[in-house]
Amino acid sequence: MYSIGPLTVAPGEHAQGLIPVGTSSYGVELGIPLIVVNGAHDGPVLCVDAGVHGDEYDGQEAIRRVLAETDPATLRGTLVGIPCMNTPAFEAAARTSGLDHLNLNRIFPGDADGSYSLRLAATFVEQVVPAIDALVDLHTGGTFGEIAPLVILQGGYEELATDLALAAGHELVWKGGKWGGTVRHPTLAAGKPAITIEAGGGTYREANVELHIHSIRNIMRQLKMIDGESELRDTYTTTSGTFARSAAGGFFLGHAEPGEACKEGDLIAHIVDHYGNTLEEVRAPQDGIVLWVRRIRTVRPGDEVVIFGEVQGEIQP
Repeated sequence: MYSIGPLTVAPGEHAQGLIPVGTSSYGVELGIPLIVVNGAHDGPVLCVDAGVHGDEYDGQEAIRRVLAETDPATLRGTLVGIPCMNTPAFEAAARTSGLDHLNLNRIFPGDADGSYSLRLAATFVEQVVPAIDALVDLHTGGTFGEIAPLVILQGGYEELATDLALAAGHELVWKGGKWGGTVRHPTLAAGKPAITIEAGGGTYREANVELHIHSIRNIMRQLKMIDGESELRDTYTTTSGTFARSAAGGFFLGHAEPGEACKEGDLIAHIVDHYGNTLEEVRAPQDGIVLWVRRIRTVRPGDEVVIFGEVQGEIQP
C-alpha cells in the first residue's frame, strides 16, 4: 500500500484526490490535486508537479497524459502527479495566486499559519516531501515569456541531483538558481533529488507538451521504473543565469530567440515609446546564450525582459 495525503493506493491500482489546504469564501475546498499510479512491483516514488505558476500550461497537460498512459501492472514503484499545484493562480490565469498575489515559486517552505499560498507550500513540505523519493518540477516561460528547453540543477546539490538532471534530456543545464524558495529547495534539503525542467511558454504548444512527456519517461527509465535504457547526450552545456530588467517602461521589441548564442554587446532587444522613439537598449552582458525572452510587449520599469546564460563548461556522463 502507498499513502500520500488522504490517499491510500493498493499495488497495481491508481487513484486521484485532493490534499486539503483551505476553503474558499464560497465553500469550495482548495488544495493540491493528486493523481497516483502505484505499481505492482517495488521501486522508487517519483513525484512530478506542474502549475506552480498558474499561467504555465504545457507541463500540466503532460502530467495528465503520462499518468493516464502509465500501466500500474508493469510499473516498478509509484508515480505521483500533481498536474496543477497552484489552482488559485490557474483560475486567475496568472503567475501568482489570485488569493494573496504571492509567487509560490519563491516562498517554500511556506508557513502553516500564513496566507493561502504560504499554507500551500507548507502543506507540500509536510505531506508530499516525506512520501516521495525524487521530484521533477515542470515549468515553462509563462505567458510573459518563452524559455529555451533546459533543466535547472541547484548549486550545491550536484552529487544528489545530476543524474536526474541529465535524464531530463536537454542540452542546457542551468547550474545554480540563486533565488530561494522554490519547490526544489525543501525536497533537496530532505536529501532527495529534485530538478526543475523548463521549456516553452508564451502560449500552449503541443510540441512543448511532448518535450515534457519525453523528459518524464526518460527519467522513469533512468530510475528503472519502466523498461528501456534512458537516453543520455554525449555532452551537456552548463550555464549560469542573469536576469536583465528594464529601466524604462514602454513597448518591448525582442531581436533574439530562446537558445540563441550571443556575443557581449549584441543587441538583444529594445524598448520604444508610443511614438517609436528608443527608450532603452538591452545588450548581452557577456558571450553566452539567450535563455528566456519576454513575449508580452507591455513593459514597466523593473520588469524582467531577458535571461542571459553564461557558458560555464560541459558535463560528460
